[in-house]
Amino acid sequence: MVKRKASIACSTAFVLSIFLTGCMASEPANNEPKETTKTGEKKLEEKVVVYSPHGKDILQQFEQKFEAEYNVDVEWLDLGSQEVLDRIRSEKNNPQADVWWGAPSVMFNQAKSEDLLQSYKPSYADSLDAKFHDPDWYWSGTSQTPEVIMYNTKLLKKEEAPQDWDELLEPKWKDEIIIRYPLASGTMRTIFSAMIYRDYKDTQDATTGYEWLKKLDTNTKEYAANPEIMYNKVAKGEGKLSVWAMPDVVMLKEQKNYPFDFIVPKSGTPVLTEGIAVVKGSKHPEAAKAFYEFVNSEESTKTLAEEYYRIPTRSDITDLPAWISETEINAMDIDWKVFEEKSNEWMEDWDTNIKNKEKDKKE
Repeated sequence: MVKRKASIACSTAFVLSIFLTGCMASEPANNEPKETTKTGEKKLEEKVVVYSPHGKDILQQFEQKFEAEYNVDVEWLDLGSQEVLDRIRSEKNNPQADVWWGAPSVMFNQAKSEDLLQSYKPSYADSLDAKFHDPDWYWSGTSQTPEVIMYNTKLLKKEEAPQDWDELLEPKWKDEIIIRYPLASGTMRTIFSAMIYRDYKDTQDATTGYEWLKKLDTNTKEYAANPEIMYNKVAKGEGKLSVWAMPDVVMLKEQKNYPFDFIVPKSGTPVLTEGIAVVKGSKHPEAAKAFYEFVNSEESTKTLAEEYYRIPTRSDITDLPAWISETEINAMDIDWKVFEEKSNEWMEDWDTNIKNKEKDKKE
């Protein structure tokens, strides 16, 4: 649910009454400068609405910091990446969000093609490599996210856990895997699409990839409705394994003491560019731009790296945690345009023809 402050209507009315009284008493001269932000931009609106899959911990912290610095009310809605895209689509004729923060770049490209985003070139544009932003600045990257195999450290030693994607299909992992329901998750869509793409890139045929996903489905005990359910089930030992985003796994381990660790698949893994964009038709466009800039400021980038294990896209950030340079990531060579074009088709086929089909036959 969107986070709202119960008192905002009353406080806004009170401030407005004082403002109007002041205006009647002393109108400013015509040449008096209009109120601006500290960066000299136009005056910000009273609030900004953010749709994001980043979870309540990050969203609450950035809400508090932004409100303290800009005196702008932040309302946020925590949804899966695909759910955010679907919601923005449904609201196209009457946008409710101002900022979309967090999703794989392919989803932002889909939104751009559907005329859902507003172009905005941020002040830090020169620090972003071309691969980390849309050519026309309809989105820019905030972080890089490698995908990994997550395991319960109370139940498995590092050497016992699968070391690569194909090892997840071994019979010993039957009913030991808990997976976030892929259709609602940009992370899971990317992982599943990557498993198809490994063969598809050479054959232009998804059959081998579908067979791989069928075998994974056989070993999957449950598709969790949201990440929190998945985390809790793996932590409790209802399943020993999952596949997920490396930064989230490290954060859960370091900050919340979950019994988690990860394996970076040795054959290679998809590395997502997570992005941010202004929603077209935003009701609070200046506040949206300010939040956009705030999220990828030098201070915020360091916060995301140090506290939430996000690998920055900006090239000018120094003094970052050692783990960023020490973790070896073998990034898969992926044509993201293919993902953009084929991902929906692949996921619909998985949902219709693969998910739980073997279990249904037995029942």
